[in-house]
Amino acid sequence: MDGDLLVNRDGVRIVSQTEPDAVLSSLSLSPADNQMSLADIDTIKVIGKGNGGIVQLVQHKWTGQFFALKVIQMNIEESARKAIAKELKINQSAQCPHVVMCYQSFYDNGAVSIILEYMDGGSLADFLRKVRTIPEPYLAAISKQVLKGLLYLHHEKHVIHRDMKPSNLLINHRGEVKITDFGVSAIMLSTSGQANTFVGTYNYMSPERISGGKYDYKSDIWSLGLVLMECATGQFPYAPPEQDEGWVNVYELMEAIVEQPPPHLPSDQFSPEFGSFISACVQKDPKYRLSALELMAHPFMKLYDDLHIDLSSYFKNAGSPLATF
Repeated sequence: MDGDLLVNRDGVRIVSQTEPDAVLSSLSLSPADNQMSLADIDTIKVIGKGNGGIVQLVQHKWTGQFFALKVIQMNIEESARKAIAKELKINQSAQCPHVVMCYQSFYDNGAVSIILEYMDGGSLADFLRKVRTIPEPYLAAISKQVLKGLLYLHHEKHVIHRDMKPSNLLINHRGEVKITDFGVSAIMLSTSGQANTFVGTYNYMSPERISGGKYDYKSDIWSLGLVLMECATGQFPYAPPEQDEGWVNVYELMEAIVEQPPPHLPSDQFSPEFGSFISACVQKDPKYRLSALELMAHPFMKLYDDLHIDLSSYFKNAGSPLATF
């Protein structure tokens, strides 16, 4: 039955056929469990696509509050619902200022719908298209926030993100940077039906994942290193053989990541501390890669503290691609 899986902060609730349909569409949007039906939400526009679904900007008619609604289309077997419910519960129990807040999730009419905190600055991918590169002092401030989010996911929630990339790092006008989609990859993995199915973006995938070996939290650190390099230099660290053509196929890119030496920042353009930080992220052998906790103590994290970096002004002055409706 569509709608029989309802997940809230207390876990999973199976809704019987005898309960009114209104219960199935109610969304708990605050810890106080204030109820709001889908009829109370206006869809403003589509603000994102990918990872099996779309993201819409929605607004509560009566309060004017904005939310993001992520809809993932998947017709799943009954046996897969427990796995999905587990991941959705992890999403909704996440309480960290550096992880995008998930208010409510439910399965209905062949789709998993997730109500999320709306980040009005869009993603780091959107931002990069506008500015092309981000200066090192601002990257230090961004890195600190992302590491705090990873620290929370890895050490408190025991979750591997699996798909760290610029489009999964969201920003807002307050200068906050938050990780999103950490549960979506696991949902896609649990319903793929194939044990060897890759989940996530190949570009940022660690060598051990591409090789099909065991992987852990350090896999996310590799991805973070590549993301920061791309932000710093304006281009993806693994350049294709033909610069103008791009990678002919994904297998060539994967072979390059596994076989080639790890990328590094040009020493004449960036500080030794930043270069060392990136190197600590992109060690090909995960046992030599630093953890989120160890990276928080890296000298790069304190290098620009005296400058009192204001990400809020920086994001605003560069111009948010999504803040205006």
